[in-house]
Amino acid sequence: MFKLESNLHFTMEATTKSTSSIIIPSKEPVYLDGPKSRSYEFGFAWRVFWQFIKGFRNLHFIGPCITVFGSARFKEDHPYYIKAREFGKQIAESGLTTMTGGGPGIMEAANRGAFENNGKSIGCNIQLPFEQKANPYVHKSVTFEHFFVRKVLLAKYSYAFIIMPGGFGTMDELFEILTLVQTKSVTNFPIVLFGKEYYQPLMENIEWMAQQGTISKEDMSLVLITDSIDEAMQHISNYISTNYKVRPRKRYWWLFEKR
Repeated sequence: MFKLESNLHFTMEATTKSTSSIIIPSKEPVYLDGPKSRSYEFGFAWRVFWQFIKGFRNLHFIGPCITVFGSARFKEDHPYYIKAREFGKQIAESGLTTMTGGGPGIMEAANRGAFENNGKSIGCNIQLPFEQKANPYVHKSVTFEHFFVRKVLLAKYSYAFIIMPGGFGTMDELFEILTLVQTKSVTNFPIVLFGKEYYQPLMENIEWMAQQGTISKEDMSLVLITDSIDEAMQHISNYISTNYKVRPRKRYWWLFEKR
């Protein structure tokens, strides 16, 4: 009896403590909360399907993209923001579309660089428990409810990926792309890690993983780590010009696709 009361007291105290220290309000748990009714599961599957259709409809004609990932927390006077803005400019000058997660920070900077230099600028935003508005430097913005849908769309239309310094979300996107390359789900898609000092500890850990045999050194053959925007763009340009051709997409009036 004493043990039960003690555990109950501890649980209540921990719950109260954790509730009072919440920084970001949690989203209502839906698809990670175990089985629901069949009608609920069908409705959830339909909503996910509809998000994909919305993404396909909006992004089908945007042209080949370079996706830029990075932290949403950098302000416009931060050196990485300035570099991301220059990346957007150079992507525009190369005739490709700049795609980001559509939010602030690095995403805004890359979109801004493209937007200000007459390039195409696209944002794939996400609904969050706290407010995140689309940045004002996108020609088209699509907002998704679920991260996994958003990640598919950010990868689907891109010929290369630029990974600027960032946090958990950026690391999630980086390792998602690396896994796709490792499993040959995508091939010959160049990946740039920008910021040698920032990414050096991560690269050392990845090299240690290769030494332990958990990954192959070849898995990192398409990855360039650099502090040079020109080197990064040349790395991307070499792979794109060698491996890919842009095929124009027809628009069908009966699908209500405007010219």
